[in-house]
Amino acid sequence: MSKKLWGGRFSKKTNPLVEDFTKSIDVDYLLARHDIMASLIHTKILAKAKLISEPEFKILYKGLSDIQNELGKGKFKFDKNSEDIHTDIQNKLERKVGPVALKLHTARSRNEQVVFDTKRYCVFEVCNIINKSIGDFIKQIEKFANTHKNIIMPGYTHMQHAQPVKFKDYILAYAYMLKRDSKRLEDSLHRLTYPLGSGALAGTSMEAKLYNEAAKEIAEKMDHPFFKVVENTIDNISDRDFIIEILSALAILGMHLSRMAEDFIIWSTQEFGFIEIDDAFCTGSSLMPQKKNPDTLELIRGHTGELYGNLVSVLVMMKGLPLTYNRDMQLDKKPLFSSIKIIKDELEILTRLIAGIKINKVNIKRQLEEESLYATDLAFYLAKNKVPFRKAHEIIGKLIKDSLDLNRRIKDMKDEELKKYSPFINGKVIKNIFNPITSVNSKKSFSKKNLSCRVTVVEPR
Repeated sequence: MSKKLWGGRFSKKTNPLVEDFTKSIDVDYLLARHDIMASLIHTKILAKAKLISEPEFKILYKGLSDIQNELGKGKFKFDKNSEDIHTDIQNKLERKVGPVALKLHTARSRNEQVVFDTKRYCVFEVCNIINKSIGDFIKQIEKFANTHKNIIMPGYTHMQHAQPVKFKDYILAYAYMLKRDSKRLEDSLHRLTYPLGSGALAGTSMEAKLYNEAAKEIAEKMDHPFFKVVENTIDNISDRDFIIEILSALAILGMHLSRMAEDFIIWSTQEFGFIEIDDAFCTGSSLMPQKKNPDTLELIRGHTGELYGNLVSVLVMMKGLPLTYNRDMQLDKKPLFSSIKIIKDELEILTRLIAGIKINKVNIKRQLEEESLYATDLAFYLAKNKVPFRKAHEIIGKLIKDSLDLNRRIKDMKDEELKKYSPFINGKVIKNIFNPITSVNSKKSFSKKNLSCRVTVVEPR
């Protein structure tokens, strides 16, 4: 393993098995850009505290800036033998600027570094999910809904025909779910506390004023004051609530995407035949030539279990930890990175998939011929004619039952037959009420005109 940030107290080299078991560079390399930013800010604090000279500050700042530029241009090569990304960057800086790099770690700990890096990662990734991925998907859902705004379809409860609904309203229900998801994610960011200056757990001897100034600088660089100044260093080092909140919000978002995927899977079956999914988002069978499988949607549905598992893994990891930092916490990043990647991939795929869905209006219209869909409308009609609703409910229930038992459509019954159930029912009434347009127009639905979502932060300057 490469040079460590610790070791003076030890008389033996670390067992290679332990080195391989404890290193995290394969996971936390994703924090590189954020760790460099933390170090750039820390050098300014050290200079203001007179712990490094002005020439030393310039050397460190330029060296870190050069590494930052290399990372941005894809020239940064991660040393997989490093213990973690913090060690890798420190070693690279030392090779670049020499012994002065050894002063960079003055008055700070990896404990605070990892908290800062992870929080800053969360800000940028979550804001990009909200601003880009969820925003684009909501726009595509609205476009899809408006393209088919005149279609009426059967609504379901318990997977049984319930009442006719507008296809537009059905699809937009998912947009409202996504809007709530975006708010949950944004809300999780507003409790982030600025961690630099926390040290290993007890803070540092440098003035709090320096860290307050640094906090303001971070807020300015991020275009949004998400980070608050640290109030309790022990809490700050040991807290992983922010990860749990984000994982929870992502799990709920994943559940919503899974429900949409399930609807599309069902609607694409031959038994329903409501939609046809674009070939580009389906796969075939190695045995059955005719198969067109909605594998993409099935995997979206399946990954929901992984999203739930990631949340539970961090909750279980944290449940018995004493304050403050424990190495168990190293395991918080893999589930966080996993959930964010899953959600970003799923949102991008669904945004493109929904744009290519074709609607089978003939099959949907055929389903609307089912007379039980209009039973509630007929019961409401009787209630408007002063029939107590419970009585009206019973009357129409019996009418539907008799129709099914006799295998005879209600529309084909004569007036004298219908009047046996109620004097208010006749062929003209049935014809008017058993109509999908009449049914949906008789309901009141309220929808916001703007479902877009946006927060301030997208990328660092």
